[in-house]
Amino acid sequence: GRACLSHTEPRPRDGRSGEEEEEEEGCYQLYPGHIPTSPLQKALLAAGSAFMALYDPYRHDMVAVLGETTGCLALPNLRDKMKHHPEGYRILQERPRIRLSTLDMARLRGLPDGSLGREYVRFLEDNKVSPDTRMPPKFVDDEELAYVIQRYREVHDLMHTLLGMPTNMLGEVVVKWFEAIQTGLPMCVLGAVFGPVRLSARKLQVLATELVPWAIRSGRNASCILNVYYEQRWEQPVESLREEIGIFPPP
Repeated sequence: GRACLSHTEPRPRDGRSGEEEEEEEGCYQLYPGHIPTSPLQKALLAAGSAFMALYDPYRHDMVAVLGETTGCLALPNLRDKMKHHPEGYRILQERPRIRLSTLDMARLRGLPDGSLGREYVRFLEDNKVSPDTRMPPKFVDDEELAYVIQRYREVHDLMHTLLGMPTNMLGEVVVKWFEAIQTGLPMCVLGAVFGPVRLSARKLQVLATELVPWAIRSGRNASCILNVYYEQRWEQPVESLREEIGIFPPP
């Protein structure tokens, strides 16, 4: 696809049509909010966002930029996995979104304890997080791949729920190890490898001896996490969904 910063139609010059001028300038916006960038610009954005994300792992905007500018190989692979799976293909076709505007929070709160919907809401409330904080993609130069990374971001909190991990640094590192194995996104690999530098010696021991081996085994054993239509699984027990996906019980 070709990208553009402007929504306006260019004026013809020198007898050329507007379409010909657009063709020459490569000037198309692929989706709302898309910012076209050259390979050099992507490399600079990746380097800068990686530095800032390592300096402050809670800079979610920098983590998001890093994911978009370094996912050129992983995102097509994830998209292909979705296309070759019945549930994943439906997700690509229907483009569901996990946001407060699409969630019936009252209904989810009323579901039985242990169900995916009830435990997801419990996770959001206990950790004081919202699905609306997930940034929309900007630097992915393919509209379908932009949705894939958006979907990954919006199911991230569901990974915390399924893995039983909180949003502190230890929990985030464990989830990143699982996601790194599952997605192959360099952003996840970077977070998994460098995230532990801020942990205490006691937490590092628990991480190395129990949590990381479990996260790696679960990531390898599990089917693709993007091939689950979570919006249609709210009533399913978390333990049942873990077993279906292939996630081992948390230690």
